[in-house]
Amino acid sequence: MSHEASRFVGGPIERPAAWRGFMTMAGAWSINGFGMFSVIERDTGRWVGRVGPWRPEGWPGTEVGWGVIPEVQGKGYATEAATAAIDWAFDTLGWTEVIHCIDPANTPSQVVAKKLGSAVIGPGRLPPPFENHPIEIWGQSREQWRARPFAGRPAIG
Repeated sequence: MSHEASRFVGGPIERPAAWRGFMTMAGAWSINGFGMFSVIERDTGRWVGRVGPWRPEGWPGTEVGWGVIPEVQGKGYATEAATAAIDWAFDTLGWTEVIHCIDPANTPSQVVAKKLGSAVIGPGRLPPPFENHPIEIWGQSREQWRARPFAGRPAIG
């Protein structure tokens, strides 16, 4: 993964570390019954990112997060996938709120959060080994999600 594609999620890593991350996600599904979904570009079949519910030990809340490769940013993939993932987290997992842990310099993710109807809740802190990585916590309650003006329609764009 390029530096640009990974700069807000720890930077580029070697293939063995990427494999361990992949296995962590598979383990989350196996143990928790949820994890991030792969985003596959329909026209090409290319993997372009991951989006979905995430809550490892010590995490600041029930997160729906996203990460897509730079070439597809701005095409609505993250927003569309996050909309489906948030619906799923509230309807299937029974979550009562969702958060998004966003680096204060990550403008593209802030744009997605705003399109989803989320707002800044305040500064946050991730568990070790990420405790020195600055984040803002964005989010909303299930009631806010269901009451948003565009509820029931894809939030694409």
